[in-house]
Amino acid sequence: MKKITLLALLFIGSSGIYAQKSDEQVLKEIYKSALTNSKCYSWLDHLSNDIGSRLSGSASAEKAVQYTKAEMESIGFDRVFLQEVMVPKWVRGEKETAYILDNKTKINVPICALGGSVATSKNGLTAEVIEVQSLEELVTLGKDKIKGKIVFFNRPMDNAQIESFHAYSGAVDQRYAGAKEASKFGAVGTIVRSMNLRLDDFPHTGAQSYGDLPKSQYIPTAAISTNGAELLSKTLKNNPKVKFYFKQSCEQFDDVLSYNVVGEIKGSEHPENIMVVGGHLDSWDLADGSHDDGAGVVQSMEVVNIFNNLGYKPKNTIRVVLFMNEENGLRGGNKYEELSLVNKENHIFALESDSGGFSPRGFSLECDDAQFDKISSYAKVFEPYLIHSFVKGHSGSDIGPLTSKKIVKAGLKPDSQRYFDYHHAANDKFDAVDKRELELGAATMASLMYLIDKNGIETK
Repeated sequence: MKKITLLALLFIGSSGIYAQKSDEQVLKEIYKSALTNSKCYSWLDHLSNDIGSRLSGSASAEKAVQYTKAEMESIGFDRVFLQEVMVPKWVRGEKETAYILDNKTKINVPICALGGSVATSKNGLTAEVIEVQSLEELVTLGKDKIKGKIVFFNRPMDNAQIESFHAYSGAVDQRYAGAKEASKFGAVGTIVRSMNLRLDDFPHTGAQSYGDLPKSQYIPTAAISTNGAELLSKTLKNNPKVKFYFKQSCEQFDDVLSYNVVGEIKGSEHPENIMVVGGHLDSWDLADGSHDDGAGVVQSMEVVNIFNNLGYKPKNTIRVVLFMNEENGLRGGNKYEELSLVNKENHIFALESDSGGFSPRGFSLECDDAQFDKISSYAKVFEPYLIHSFVKGHSGSDIGPLTSKKIVKAGLKPDSQRYFDYHHAANDKFDAVDKRELELGAATMASLMYLIDKNGIETK
Protein backbone atom coordinates (compact mmCIF):
# COMPACT_ATOMS: atom_id res chain seq x y z
CA MET A 1 0.00 0.00 0.00
CA LYS A 2 1.43 3.37 -1.06
CA LYS A 3 2.07 5.99 1.59
CA ILE A 4 -0.24 8.99 1.53
CA THR A 5 1.68 12.24 1.58
CA LEU A 6 0.80 15.12 3.90
CA LEU A 7 -0.22 17.20 0.87
CA ALA A 8 -2.63 14.49 -0.25
CA LEU A 9 -4.10 14.28 3.23
CA LEU A 10 -4.65 18.01 3.24
CA PHE A 11 -6.36 17.80 -0.14
CA ILE A 12 -8.59 14.97 1.04
CA GLY A 13 -9.33 16.91 4.20
CA SER A 14 -10.73 19.85 2.24
CA SER A 15 -11.98 19.09 -1.25
CA GLY A 16 -12.35 15.39 -0.47
CA ILE A 17 -14.60 15.91 2.53
CA TYR A 18 -16.76 18.46 0.73
CA ALA A 19 -17.10 16.14 -2.26
CA GLN A 20 -18.76 13.65 0.08
CA LYS A 21 -21.26 16.15 1.48
CA SER A 22 -24.57 17.04 -0.08
CA ASP A 23 -25.21 20.59 -1.25
CA GLU A 24 -27.87 20.87 1.45
CA GLN A 25 -25.32 20.01 4.14
CA VAL A 26 -22.75 22.50 2.86
CA LEU A 27 -25.23 25.36 2.56
CA LYS A 28 -26.40 24.69 6.10
CA GLU A 29 -22.79 25.04 7.29
CA ILE A 30 -22.30 28.22 5.25
CA TYR A 31 -25.37 29.92 6.69
CA LYS A 32 -24.47 28.82 10.22
CA SER A 33 -20.97 30.23 9.87
CA ALA A 34 -22.30 33.54 8.52
CA LEU A 35 -24.86 33.92 11.30
CA THR A 36 -22.61 32.88 14.19
CA ASN A 37 -19.00 33.56 13.23
CA SER A 38 -18.88 36.36 10.68
CA LYS A 39 -16.85 39.55 10.61
CA CYS A 40 -18.83 41.51 8.03
CA TYR A 41 -20.89 43.58 10.49
CA SER A 42 -17.82 44.69 12.46
CA TRP A 43 -16.02 45.50 9.19
CA LEU A 44 -18.97 47.63 8.13
CA ASP A 45 -19.01 49.33 11.53
CA HIS A 46 -15.40 50.42 11.01
CA LEU A 47 -15.91 51.49 7.39
CA SER A 48 -18.99 53.49 8.29
CA ASN A 49 -18.28 54.93 11.71
CA ASP A 50 -14.48 55.19 11.81
CA ILE A 51 -13.79 56.05 8.17
CA GLY A 52 -17.10 57.46 6.96
CA SER A 53 -18.01 58.63 3.47
CA ARG A 54 -15.62 57.44 0.76
CA LEU A 55 -16.07 59.58 -2.33
CA SER A 56 -13.47 58.78 -5.00
CA GLY A 57 -10.37 60.90 -4.66
CA SER A 58 -10.98 61.73 -0.99
CA ALA A 59 -8.71 61.06 1.97
CA SER A 60 -11.33 58.75 3.48
CA ALA A 61 -11.43 56.66 0.29
CA GLU A 62 -7.68 56.16 0.68
CA LYS A 63 -8.18 55.13 4.32
CA ALA A 64 -10.77 52.58 3.18
CA VAL A 65 -8.28 51.14 0.69
CA GLN A 66 -5.65 50.64 3.38
CA TYR A 67 -8.15 49.28 5.93
CA THR A 68 -9.71 46.66 3.67
CA LYS A 69 -6.31 45.61 2.34
CA ALA A 70 -5.08 45.01 5.90
CA GLU A 71 -8.23 43.11 6.88
CA MET A 72 -8.01 40.86 3.84
CA GLU A 73 -4.38 40.13 4.62
CA SER A 74 -5.44 39.05 8.11
CA ILE A 75 -7.98 36.42 7.01
CA GLY A 76 -5.79 34.16 4.92
CA PHE A 77 -5.72 35.18 1.27
CA ASP A 78 -2.84 33.81 -0.76
CA ARG A 79 -2.10 37.35 -1.83
CA VAL A 80 -3.64 40.80 -1.51
CA PHE A 81 -2.68 43.54 -3.92
CA LEU A 82 -3.68 46.98 -5.16
CA GLN A 83 -4.49 47.97 -8.73
CA GLU A 84 -3.71 51.58 -9.55
CA VAL A 85 -6.54 53.58 -11.10
CA MET A 86 -6.90 57.28 -11.76
CA VAL A 87 -10.21 58.62 -10.46
CA PRO A 88 -12.08 61.93 -10.58
CA LYS A 89 -11.89 64.27 -7.60
CA TRP A 90 -15.05 66.30 -7.09
CA VAL A 91 -15.58 68.24 -3.86
CA ARG A 92 -19.00 69.38 -2.66
CA GLY A 93 -17.82 72.34 -0.62
CA GLU A 94 -20.13 74.19 1.77
CA LYS A 95 -23.58 72.82 2.49
CA GLU A 96 -26.04 73.91 -0.19
CA THR A 97 -28.88 76.31 0.53
CA ALA A 98 -32.12 76.86 -1.35
CA TYR A 99 -35.51 78.49 -0.99
CA ILE A 100 -38.70 79.10 -2.92
CA LEU A 101 -39.35 82.81 -3.40
CA ASP A 102 -43.14 83.24 -3.60
CA ASN A 103 -43.71 86.98 -3.88
CA LYS A 104 -41.78 88.12 -0.79
CA THR A 105 -42.08 84.87 1.15
CA LYS A 106 -38.98 82.64 1.43
CA ILE A 107 -39.59 78.94 2.01
CA ASN A 108 -36.44 76.91 2.67
CA VAL A 109 -36.18 73.52 0.97
CA PRO A 110 -33.50 70.78 1.19
CA ILE A 111 -31.22 70.33 -1.83
CA CYS A 112 -27.82 68.84 -2.61
CA ALA A 113 -25.56 69.31 -5.61
CA LEU A 114 -25.45 66.44 -8.08
CA GLY A 115 -22.08 64.80 -8.54
CA GLY A 116 -19.90 66.57 -11.08
CA SER A 117 -22.00 69.74 -11.06
CA VAL A 118 -20.44 73.17 -11.29
CA ALA A 119 -21.03 75.76 -8.60
CA THR A 120 -23.40 78.66 -8.69
CA SER A 121 -21.92 82.13 -8.34
CA LYS A 122 -20.80 83.07 -4.84
CA ASN A 123 -24.09 84.88 -4.33
CA GLY A 124 -26.16 81.96 -5.59
CA LEU A 125 -28.62 81.75 -8.47
CA THR A 126 -32.15 83.17 -8.56
CA ALA A 127 -34.50 82.67 -11.49
CA GLU A 128 -38.04 81.79 -12.48
CA VAL A 129 -38.84 78.09 -12.64
CA ILE A 130 -40.37 75.94 -15.35
CA GLU A 131 -41.55 72.47 -14.36
CA VAL A 132 -41.17 69.55 -16.77
CA GLN A 133 -41.79 65.81 -16.61
CA SER A 134 -39.26 64.57 -19.15
CA LEU A 135 -36.27 65.43 -21.29
CA GLU A 136 -38.54 65.27 -24.34
CA GLU A 137 -40.73 68.02 -22.94
CA LEU A 138 -37.80 70.43 -23.28
CA VAL A 139 -38.04 70.07 -27.05
CA THR A 140 -41.76 70.72 -26.97
CA LEU A 141 -41.35 73.87 -24.89
CA GLY A 142 -38.42 75.20 -26.88
CA LYS A 143 -35.84 77.88 -26.10
CA ASP A 144 -38.35 80.74 -25.90
CA LYS A 145 -39.99 79.28 -22.79
CA ILE A 146 -36.85 77.89 -21.17
CA LYS A 147 -34.11 80.49 -21.70
CA GLY A 148 -33.03 82.24 -18.51
CA LYS A 149 -35.03 79.90 -16.24
CA ILE A 150 -34.30 77.08 -13.84
CA VAL A 151 -35.71 73.82 -15.22
CA PHE A 152 -37.40 71.73 -12.55
CA PHE A 153 -37.49 68.02 -13.48
CA ASN A 154 -40.30 66.53 -11.43
CA ARG A 155 -41.04 63.07 -12.82
CA PRO A 156 -41.44 60.73 -9.83
CA MET A 157 -40.22 57.17 -9.71
CA ASP A 158 -43.15 54.98 -10.71
CA ASN A 159 -44.70 53.72 -7.49
CA ALA A 160 -46.64 51.03 -9.37
CA GLN A 161 -43.43 49.15 -10.16
CA ILE A 162 -42.93 46.20 -7.82
CA GLU A 163 -39.23 46.03 -8.70
CA SER A 164 -37.99 49.34 -7.32
CA PHE A 165 -34.92 49.28 -9.58
CA HIS A 166 -37.27 49.39 -12.57
CA ALA A 167 -38.83 52.51 -11.08
CA TYR A 168 -35.36 53.99 -10.65
CA SER A 169 -34.25 53.25 -14.21
CA GLY A 170 -37.46 54.81 -15.49
CA ALA A 171 -36.74 58.15 -13.84
CA VAL A 172 -32.96 58.54 -13.53
CA ASP A 173 -32.36 59.95 -17.02
CA GLN A 174 -33.55 63.39 -15.82
CA ARG A 175 -30.90 63.35 -13.08
CA TYR A 176 -28.07 62.13 -15.28
CA ALA A 177 -28.73 64.18 -18.42
CA GLY A 178 -31.10 66.92 -17.27
CA ALA A 179 -28.53 69.71 -16.97
CA LYS A 180 -26.90 68.84 -20.27
CA GLU A 181 -30.19 68.90 -22.17
CA ALA A 182 -31.66 71.95 -20.42
CA SER A 183 -28.51 73.97 -21.10
CA LYS A 184 -29.05 73.49 -24.83
CA PHE A 185 -32.28 75.48 -24.50
CA GLY A 186 -30.73 78.32 -22.49
CA ALA A 187 -31.61 77.20 -18.96
CA VAL A 188 -29.45 78.74 -16.22
CA GLY A 189 -29.75 75.81 -13.81
CA THR A 190 -31.70 72.63 -13.08
CA ILE A 191 -33.38 71.18 -10.04
CA VAL A 192 -34.20 67.46 -10.10
CA ARG A 193 -36.68 65.55 -7.95
CA SER A 194 -34.74 63.05 -5.83
CA MET A 195 -34.72 59.40 -6.89
CA ASN A 196 -36.79 58.24 -3.94
CA LEU A 197 -40.11 56.39 -3.70
CA ARG A 198 -41.20 57.91 -0.40
CA LEU A 199 -41.90 61.50 0.62
CA ASP A 200 -39.24 62.84 2.99
CA ASP A 201 -36.77 65.69 3.47
CA PHE A 202 -33.61 63.92 2.30
CA PRO A 203 -32.24 65.10 -1.07
CA HIS A 204 -30.48 62.29 -2.95
CA THR A 205 -27.31 63.03 -4.88
CA GLY A 206 -25.93 60.97 -7.76
CA ALA A 207 -23.93 61.23 -10.93
CA GLN A 208 -24.81 63.65 -13.71
CA SER A 209 -22.99 64.40 -16.94
CA TYR A 210 -22.58 67.40 -19.19
CA GLY A 211 -21.62 65.05 -22.02
CA ASP A 212 -19.80 66.82 -24.83
CA LEU A 213 -21.02 70.31 -23.96
CA PRO A 214 -18.31 72.98 -23.88
CA LYS A 215 -17.51 74.08 -20.33
CA SER A 216 -18.96 77.50 -21.07
CA GLN A 217 -22.40 75.84 -21.24
CA TYR A 218 -22.17 73.94 -17.94
CA ILE A 219 -25.00 74.96 -15.59
CA PRO A 220 -25.39 74.14 -11.89
CA THR A 221 -27.68 71.25 -11.05
CA ALA A 222 -29.01 69.96 -7.74
CA ALA A 223 -31.44 67.41 -6.35
CA ILE A 224 -34.38 68.53 -4.25
CA SER A 225 -36.02 66.31 -1.64
CA THR A 226 -39.32 64.70 -2.59
CA ASN A 227 -41.18 66.82 -0.02
CA GLY A 228 -39.45 69.88 -1.43
CA ALA A 229 -40.40 68.86 -4.97
CA GLU A 230 -44.04 68.47 -3.98
CA LEU A 231 -44.03 71.90 -2.36
CA LEU A 232 -42.33 73.59 -5.31
CA SER A 233 -44.77 72.01 -7.77
CA LYS A 234 -47.77 73.07 -5.70
CA THR A 235 -46.42 76.62 -5.37
CA LEU A 236 -45.87 76.86 -9.14
CA LYS A 237 -49.46 75.87 -9.79
CA ASN A 238 -50.63 78.74 -7.60
CA ASN A 239 -48.05 81.20 -8.91
CA PRO A 240 -46.30 80.37 -12.23
CA LYS A 241 -44.00 83.37 -11.71
CA VAL A 242 -42.48 81.96 -8.52
CA LYS A 243 -38.70 82.14 -8.32
CA PHE A 244 -36.19 79.69 -6.92
CA TYR A 245 -32.85 80.42 -5.27
CA PHE A 246 -30.02 78.00 -4.69
CA LYS A 247 -26.35 78.24 -3.83
CA GLN A 248 -23.66 75.58 -4.07
CA SER A 249 -19.87 75.76 -4.10
CA CYS A 250 -18.79 72.40 -5.54
CA GLU A 251 -15.59 72.10 -7.56
CA GLN A 252 -13.98 69.60 -9.95
CA PHE A 253 -10.22 68.98 -9.60
CA ASP A 254 -7.72 67.02 -11.66
CA ASP A 255 -7.86 63.23 -11.47
CA VAL A 256 -5.97 61.59 -8.59
CA LEU A 257 -4.47 58.17 -7.98
CA SER A 258 -6.52 55.54 -6.18
CA TYR A 259 -6.81 51.75 -6.13
CA ASN A 260 -8.92 48.66 -6.54
CA VAL A 261 -8.26 46.28 -3.64
CA VAL A 262 -7.90 42.64 -4.70
CA GLY A 263 -7.57 39.53 -2.54
CA GLU A 264 -6.89 36.18 -4.18
CA ILE A 265 -7.05 32.49 -3.24
CA LYS A 266 -5.45 30.24 -5.84
CA GLY A 267 -7.61 27.38 -7.08
CA SER A 268 -6.58 23.88 -6.02
CA GLU A 269 -7.53 22.27 -9.36
CA HIS A 270 -8.05 25.04 -11.92
CA PRO A 271 -6.03 28.08 -10.82
CA GLU A 272 -6.28 29.49 -14.35
CA ASN A 273 -10.07 29.95 -13.93
CA ILE A 274 -10.99 33.05 -11.95
CA MET A 275 -14.21 33.65 -10.00
CA VAL A 276 -14.77 37.25 -8.85
CA VAL A 277 -16.94 38.41 -5.99
CA GLY A 278 -17.06 42.12 -5.17
CA GLY A 279 -18.65 45.46 -4.49
CA HIS A 280 -17.52 49.07 -4.77
CA LEU A 281 -15.46 50.68 -2.06
CA ASP A 282 -16.36 54.28 -2.88
CA SER A 283 -19.56 55.97 -1.73
CA TRP A 284 -21.17 59.34 -2.07
CA ASP A 285 -20.19 62.03 0.42
CA LEU A 286 -23.47 62.83 2.18
CA ALA A 287 -23.23 59.80 4.49
CA ASP A 288 -21.09 56.74 5.10
CA GLY A 289 -22.66 54.63 2.35
CA SER A 290 -23.46 51.62 4.52
CA HIS A 291 -25.97 50.21 2.05
CA ASP A 292 -24.32 51.67 -1.07
CA ASP A 293 -21.97 49.91 -1.11
CA GLY A 294 -20.35 49.22 2.24
CA ALA A 295 -22.63 46.21 2.55
CA GLY A 296 -21.43 44.72 -0.73
CA VAL A 297 -17.79 45.26 0.20
CA VAL A 298 -17.97 43.45 3.53
CA GLN A 299 -20.24 40.69 2.21
CA SER A 300 -17.69 39.95 -0.51
CA MET A 301 -14.88 39.76 2.03
CA GLU A 302 -17.06 37.54 4.21
CA VAL A 303 -17.38 34.96 1.41
CA VAL A 304 -13.70 34.08 1.83
CA ASN A 305 -13.93 34.32 5.62
CA ILE A 306 -16.72 31.72 5.52
CA PHE A 307 -14.70 29.40 3.29
CA ASN A 308 -11.73 29.71 5.62
CA ASN A 309 -13.88 29.07 8.70
CA LEU A 310 -15.21 25.90 7.07
CA GLY A 311 -11.82 24.78 5.76
CA TYR A 312 -13.07 24.80 2.17
CA LYS A 313 -10.38 25.06 -0.51
CA PRO A 314 -11.92 26.22 -3.80
CA LYS A 315 -11.15 24.40 -7.05
CA ASN A 316 -10.97 27.65 -9.01
CA THR A 317 -9.14 30.85 -8.14
CA ILE A 318 -11.35 33.20 -6.16
CA ARG A 319 -10.81 36.94 -6.14
CA VAL A 320 -12.49 39.43 -3.89
CA VAL A 321 -12.39 42.74 -5.76
CA LEU A 322 -13.27 46.01 -4.05
CA PHE A 323 -13.74 48.39 -6.95
CA MET A 324 -13.02 52.11 -6.74
CA ASN A 325 -15.13 54.82 -8.41
CA GLU A 326 -18.37 53.08 -9.31
CA GLU A 327 -20.42 56.08 -8.26
CA ASN A 328 -19.04 58.75 -10.57
CA GLY A 329 -17.02 57.14 -13.30
CA LEU A 330 -16.73 53.32 -13.17
CA ARG A 331 -12.98 53.72 -13.46
CA GLY A 332 -12.26 50.75 -11.15
CA GLY A 333 -14.37 48.27 -13.09
CA ASN A 334 -12.93 49.40 -16.40
CA LYS A 335 -9.35 49.24 -15.09
CA TYR A 336 -9.87 45.72 -13.74
CA GLU A 337 -11.05 44.54 -17.16
CA GLU A 338 -8.22 46.38 -18.91
CA LEU A 339 -5.64 44.60 -16.76
CA SER A 340 -7.38 41.24 -17.11
CA LEU A 341 -7.04 41.54 -20.88
CA VAL A 342 -3.38 42.52 -20.63
CA ASN A 343 -2.73 39.53 -18.37
CA LYS A 344 -4.87 37.20 -20.56
CA GLU A 345 -6.96 36.11 -17.57
CA ASN A 346 -9.91 33.77 -17.89
CA HIS A 347 -12.90 34.75 -15.74
CA ILE A 348 -15.61 32.11 -15.56
CA PHE A 349 -17.89 33.73 -12.99
CA ALA A 350 -18.44 37.15 -11.39
CA LEU A 351 -20.82 38.01 -8.56
CA GLU A 352 -21.53 41.56 -7.41
CA SER A 353 -23.40 42.93 -4.40
CA ASP A 354 -24.50 46.53 -4.96
CA SER A 355 -28.18 46.64 -4.06
CA GLY A 356 -28.02 47.17 -0.32
CA GLY A 357 -27.69 45.03 2.78
CA PHE A 358 -31.32 43.96 3.00
CA SER A 359 -32.66 40.38 3.17
CA PRO A 360 -31.48 38.38 0.16
CA ARG A 361 -34.11 37.12 -2.25
CA GLY A 362 -32.11 35.67 -5.15
CA PHE A 363 -29.91 36.54 -8.10
CA SER A 364 -30.07 38.45 -11.35
CA LEU A 365 -28.07 36.63 -14.02
CA GLU A 366 -26.37 37.57 -17.26
CA CYS A 367 -25.81 34.32 -19.13
CA ASP A 368 -27.15 32.13 -21.91
CA ASP A 369 -30.12 29.78 -21.53
CA ALA A 370 -28.08 26.68 -20.74
CA GLN A 371 -26.16 28.46 -17.99
CA PHE A 372 -29.35 29.99 -16.62
CA ASP A 373 -31.06 26.60 -16.48
CA LYS A 374 -28.14 25.10 -14.57
CA ILE A 375 -27.90 27.90 -12.01
CA SER A 376 -31.64 28.25 -11.49
CA SER A 377 -31.78 24.49 -10.78
CA TYR A 378 -30.05 25.32 -7.47
CA ALA A 379 -33.27 26.96 -6.28
CA LYS A 380 -34.28 23.81 -4.41
CA VAL A 381 -31.25 23.93 -2.10
CA PHE A 382 -31.77 27.68 -1.50
CA GLU A 383 -35.45 27.27 -0.63
CA PRO A 384 -34.93 26.81 3.15
CA TYR A 385 -33.28 30.26 3.21
CA LEU A 386 -36.17 31.99 1.40
CA ILE A 387 -34.04 32.50 -1.71
CA HIS A 388 -36.43 32.06 -4.61
CA SER A 389 -35.78 34.63 -7.35
CA PHE A 390 -33.51 33.52 -10.21
CA VAL A 391 -34.02 35.86 -13.13
CA LYS A 392 -32.15 37.12 -16.16
CA GLY A 393 -31.15 40.76 -15.89
CA HIS A 394 -28.46 43.26 -14.91
CA SER A 395 -25.76 41.79 -12.68
CA GLY A 396 -23.66 44.77 -11.62
CA SER A 397 -21.96 47.86 -12.96
CA ASP A 398 -18.42 47.00 -11.88
CA ILE A 399 -18.43 43.48 -13.30
CA GLY A 400 -20.22 44.71 -16.41
CA PRO A 401 -16.99 45.40 -18.37
CA LEU A 402 -15.69 41.81 -17.96
CA THR A 403 -15.60 40.07 -21.33
CA SER A 404 -14.14 36.56 -20.85
CA LYS A 405 -15.67 34.19 -23.40
CA LYS A 406 -17.71 31.90 -21.13
CA ILE A 407 -18.22 34.19 -18.17
CA VAL A 408 -21.44 34.09 -16.17
CA LYS A 409 -22.30 37.28 -14.26
CA ALA A 410 -24.64 37.49 -11.28
CA GLY A 411 -25.94 40.20 -9.00
CA LEU A 412 -27.24 39.55 -5.50
CA LYS A 413 -30.93 40.53 -5.32
CA PRO A 414 -31.90 41.72 -1.84
CA ASP A 415 -35.40 42.91 -1.03
CA SER A 416 -35.35 46.34 -2.68
CA GLN A 417 -38.46 48.01 -1.27
CA ARG A 418 -36.54 50.22 1.20
CA TYR A 419 -33.34 50.66 -0.79
CA PHE A 420 -34.21 53.98 -2.39
CA ASP A 421 -35.16 55.44 0.99
CA TYR A 422 -31.38 55.57 1.56
CA HIS A 423 -29.70 55.47 -1.83
CA HIS A 424 -27.23 58.41 -2.22
CA ALA A 425 -28.77 60.27 0.74
CA ALA A 426 -27.62 61.53 4.14
CA ASN A 427 -29.46 58.71 5.94
CA ASP A 428 -27.44 55.89 4.34
CA LYS A 429 -25.72 55.18 7.63
CA PHE A 430 -24.65 52.18 9.67
CA ASP A 431 -27.81 52.14 11.78
CA ALA A 432 -29.86 51.58 8.60
CA VAL A 433 -28.29 48.12 8.13
CA ASP A 434 -29.60 45.09 10.00
CA LYS A 435 -26.85 42.72 11.15
CA ARG A 436 -28.78 39.54 10.43
CA GLU A 437 -29.90 40.65 6.98
CA LEU A 438 -26.33 41.61 6.10
CA GLU A 439 -25.02 38.20 7.20
CA LEU A 440 -27.76 36.34 5.32
CA GLY A 441 -26.69 38.17 2.19
CA ALA A 442 -23.07 37.14 2.69
CA ALA A 443 -24.12 33.52 3.21
CA THR A 444 -26.22 33.58 0.06
CA MET A 445 -23.28 34.90 -1.95
CA ALA A 446 -20.92 32.29 -0.48
CA SER A 447 -23.43 29.55 -1.27
CA LEU A 448 -23.66 30.46 -4.93
CA MET A 449 -19.88 30.82 -5.16
CA TYR A 450 -19.54 27.32 -3.65
CA LEU A 451 -22.05 25.76 -6.03
CA ILE A 452 -20.45 27.34 -9.09
CA ASP A 453 -16.97 26.39 -7.89
CA LYS A 454 -18.03 22.80 -7.25
CA ASN A 455 -20.11 22.23 -10.38
CA GLY A 456 -18.64 24.66 -12.90
CA ILE A 457 -20.66 26.53 -15.51
CA GLU A 458 -22.48 25.13 -18.49
CA THR A 459 -20.26 25.48 -21.57
CA LYS A 460 -22.35 23.82 -24.29
